[in-house]
Parts: sequence; C-alpha cells; structure tokens
Amino acid sequence: MPITTRDQLIDALANGASRIVIDKGSISLGSGSAGQFASLWRATGTPGQGAIPGAAEVCTSALVGALPFANQAAPRRSYLAWLWAVSSASATTLEIHDRLAHMGGLNLSVTTAQTVGVDVQTLGVAADRIGRADFSDLQWWYEIYSPGGATAANATFTVTFDDGSTGTLNPLAVGGSLAAGRLFSLDGLRTAAQQGRNIRGVSSVTLSASTGTAGSAGVTVTRPRTALPMPLANFSNVADWAQLGLPDIPNDACLFPVIIPSSTSTGTLRGGGKIVHG
Repeated sequence: MPITTRDQLIDALANGASRIVIDKGSISLGSGSAGQFASLWRATGTPGQGAIPGAAEVCTSALVGALPFANQAAPRRSYLAWLWAVSSASATTLEIHDRLAHMGGLNLSVTTAQTVGVDVQTLGVAADRIGRADFSDLQWWYEIYSPGGATAANATFTVTFDDGSTGTLNPLAVGGSLAAGRLFSLDGLRTAAQQGRNIRGVSSVTLSASTGTAGSAGVTVTRPRTALPMPLANFSNVADWAQLGLPDIPNDACLFPVIIPSSTSTGTLRGGGKIVHG
C-alpha cells in the first residue's frame, strides 16, 4: 500500500529504498547564463552522460543519464524522501526533474520549418508521470546540445495546447553561440492571449535567420519533482521528506538534475539520496 504514516516512512527509509548517487562535472555556460536554467543531462559523471536524442521519444529510467531506481508493483509506490548535495559554486539551486520526452537534431542554420513532434499525449507518456490532466505540471524547454553561430536569429515554435488548439509562441532569441547545456523555457513565451492555456506538445520550430553554424538543439518536456537550495560553495545541503515535499516518483521516471547557477558555469555537483518504496 502507499506510504501513509510516519512509521511506514521511517521503515521504508531504513529497509525499502533505492539509493541514488549524483556526481557530475561542471559545464561552462557562457555569458548571460547566471540565474538561468541549465541541464546536466550531458554532463559527465554519475549518472552517465545522456545521449543527444534524435526523433521524439519517451524517456524512461532505463536511459543512460537517468537516476536509477526500482519500479514497484501496484499498489506500492515510490517517493523521494531524502536528498543531499554539495556544489563547488555558491548561490546555486539543484532541481530534480522527470524527463518525460525529448528530441534533438534541430539545426541552428536552417530557416525552413523543422519537425519537433514532442506531444505527451500522442507519444503515450503515462498519465501518472504527466500529473494534472490539464498538463499544468509540465515544463517545456529548448535545450542546447552544441552551440550554433553568433548571428542573431529568432526561433518560433508551433505548439498544441491542453484544449487541442494550436498556435505559435512569442519568438525566442537563439543567436550568440548559445552554450551546450542551456535550457530556455517555452512556457514563458506564451502570448497574452495564450495565458492560462498549457502546452501539450510542440510540433515544429522555424528560425528567422541562420545563426551561421548548424549546432544542435532539441525540445524537452519535464515534470519538476523537487528542489534543493545550495547557498554556499563546498557546503553539504541536506533535505528530508518534509523539506522535499515527499514527491511521488512514478515507475519509469527519468530523473535527472537541473541547475540554476549564479555564474557562467554549473559547478561540480556531488550528492545522493533515497527513493523509498511502500
């Protein structure tokens, strides 16, 4: 049965948990990255370096780059109940996300429409990983895998909303040789008329101009599970189930770290924790 009492939680921490380990190298993010989101999917270390995706696909805990844990048979469930982390950088925040689906191979020098095809409904992402039925738990990202060129260009995304309607978002500036690892929120690009509507999928992207270099980018959709502030460099930060919010971790969740840095690099990251089962 699901964990419903403190005694069950304590027992699960001691006797029914999957141990997770995080040990990631630093990524250089370039100018303008302080206070912005950065993905550690491609950072080297533990878990291993995630691959640059190709066509749109559902992500699972079996992928290299995901934090491994043991799937459970219903009615047993999993929860993130303990987490610690230390960073070489100060004023940094660690977030743990479930990477639901992604795609890659978007060319930063092509000005015709490029297919994305990431739609959590049509790809068949499990409902318990999506969360709320209106898709409001999801976060959508433009993820950089290798830098494009320095020439100014805007990317315009065509999306499908929760009600099945489609539209284009406000443009995103993608010139300036954006560094690998940068994450740019697509949710913040919704127009005034699109406020209150949640993105279900991204169908295509079109650049206004070539940046001058092909580079490589993609679209990723995640569901945030928890966050851990790391205010001081080289200082261990610990959070228990109450501080983490005891987020549920559905079977096959593709958990990976996201960093909000205070400078132009993510800093090295070392940490661990327990996903309890019950």
